[in-house]
Amino acid sequence: MTNEENNNSFDWVYYVLGLFFGTLTAAIISGAFLWSVLGGIIGFIFSAIFLNGLVKGREY
Repeated sequence: MTNEENNNSFDWVYYVLGLFFGTLTAAIISGAFLWSVLGGIIGFIFSAIFLNGLVKGREY
């Protein structure tokens, strides 16, 4: 396996953490299921922005 494959193999962690904590934050703040779903979507979008904008191209 090359370094490029190793670096890309953990991208899913950012997406899962964004989805989980976005849902958790919305559930704690609002207490409603619909807002929790929306918070999960927003958390997923922020994790994609973070991964593709800030982390992309960095070496570990």
